[in-house]
Amino acid sequence: MNYEISKMSKKIVLFFAVLLSLTIKAQTYSVGHTQITYTDPARAGRSIQTEIYYPAATAGTGVPLSAGTYPIIVFGHGFVMAWDAYQNIWDDLVLQGYIVAFPRTEGSISPSHAEFGKDLKFLVSKLQSESSTNAASLFYNHINTKSAIMGHSMGGGSAFLAAESNLNITTMVTFAAANTTPSSITAAQNVTVPSLVFAGENDCVAPPITHQIPMYDSLASACKTFISIKGGAHCEFANNNFNCSFGQSTCTPTPTITRAQQQDAVSDLLKLWLEYYLKDNCNSWNVFNDSLAASPRITHEQQCAINAPVIAQSGIVLTSTPASTYQWYLNGSLIPGATSQNYTTTIVGNYDVMVTYFNTCPYQSNTINIISANVSNNSIANDLKIYPNPANNQITIDFTSAIQEHVVIRFKNMLGQQLSENRIEFVAKQKFFLTQDISEFESGVYFVEIEFGNSKQVRKIIKQ
Repeated sequence: MNYEISKMSKKIVLFFAVLLSLTIKAQTYSVGHTQITYTDPARAGRSIQTEIYYPAATAGTGVPLSAGTYPIIVFGHGFVMAWDAYQNIWDDLVLQGYIVAFPRTEGSISPSHAEFGKDLKFLVSKLQSESSTNAASLFYNHINTKSAIMGHSMGGGSAFLAAESNLNITTMVTFAAANTTPSSITAAQNVTVPSLVFAGENDCVAPPITHQIPMYDSLASACKTFISIKGGAHCEFANNNFNCSFGQSTCTPTPTITRAQQQDAVSDLLKLWLEYYLKDNCNSWNVFNDSLAASPRITHEQQCAINAPVIAQSGIVLTSTPASTYQWYLNGSLIPGATSQNYTTTIVGNYDVMVTYFNTCPYQSNTINIISANVSNNSIANDLKIYPNPANNQITIDFTSAIQEHVVIRFKNMLGQQLSENRIEFVAKQKFFLTQDISEFESGVYFVEIEFGNSKQVRKIIKQ
């Protein structure tokens, strides 16, 4: 197969995937509603009264769902707050094609955070089971495998408890999360799903410095984002609620933006996050990150590497940067069974890898050219040394070549951003040394890209 035609084919597939996801996104729904009390047999038949809002062709209680399957979102309410304070949440998300469930448990003045977290966790599994096994259920064949646990204030802290060591959910999103008993901050150390943590800059009820920031810092998520709404406060993540407003009125600082402004800032970013993780809308991740960088309404922090993978080469063995799934290609054609992070080449040609991270969105790597089945893609490959590795302050690149050639050496970070470049005219059969100062690099993984004539090698280094 012609390699360039094959690459074009893959791009066409990606184009139509994005087009389809945008078409799905454009569809809106009416809001259906039902109240169901579920029973958890694992907790002595604990009753969990639940308000559920869902996509429907016509608005109403008990009306049928619109055709199709939808992600499930389970949302935990704040301390002494009822589910109906979150109409802003269900109106926003149901119209976009999500089912949103609100447990009404633990609404007293002395709630059990641990039990509330278990309620949130239970409802995700229960509703998905209803969809797949209960033909009498309103939700039969209407809930898919994608899910989110979300929550505000106490419910946000309890979301950490629900997400701890829980791989049955797709993502977690919290709003002004308050530390709970047991500690949400401690639980965060065992939360590994992608997580989005919202905070209000002027939150005096659960100040970010002692609540959301330690939770975010403790998260073990491979992809996590922290967003602070400038001038935002605690209660404004929800609609007006007397109990929340009364508590907030007793402390400072106070909000400097309106409730509508705060909710609007949240809505834009929340929907992009959910579209990527729950609907596999691949373009939404780029728009989400563009919005983070451009929005004057927020400050943010992020630790996440969802980018085109980079292939490192050692002789005839190719290694991709870490991902969830891998598929290797030779000259644009899929290599059957080549689905590991490493691939040992056996024939000459152009190799690349397609990976996914947290959903089905594909990311394509650079291309490595192998010109011999027994040696690497250029005359310096077997002689190339980079040391020490790991390194603290500097590394040395060392190789010899049989021919005279122009060499370009670049250092790049995990995002593929170029940090430095050296261009050298290499003399044949001369030993080459280059010492690179990396003392100002932050600790982490970097890549040394060596371009030698028409070929290229990429090696991974670790800065301690």
